[in-house]
Amino acid sequence: MNIMQITAIGLVTALLVMIVKQQRPDIAMIISLAAGAILFIMLLGYLKTIASSVEEIAQRANLDSIYLTTVLKVIGIAYIAEFGSQICKDSGEGAIASKIELGGKVLMMVLALPILTALLEAVLAILS
Repeated sequence: MNIMQITAIGLVTALLVMIVKQQRPDIAMIISLAAGAILFIMLLGYLKTIASSVEEIAQRANLDSIYLTTVLKVIGIAYIAEFGSQICKDSGEGAIASKIELGGKVLMMVLALPILTALLEAVLAILS
């Protein structure tokens, strides 16, 4: 899949939603959600490729896997939170979208705590 396919699916869906929205807004929302889910599922293979490539590079560099796993989880949370937030915004639910974004940020901070702790311990060890 390339950017042309992604754009084509997006544009066709947007056009279809605009046409259907006048008569059946509920069906238009379902079409929009379905297209978003289809695009997300189509991109999952690429995300797996990226994750495995980064993992291979980390193994060659002898990096601790806990750091790599944490970074990949944070990136995953960011993508999923953004996706969910955009769906809520498209539905006119800006307040719920904001809560999803906040939830994603809090979860990212929780996951980053071990890395932050290790960084602070390294700084303290250097200063001592």
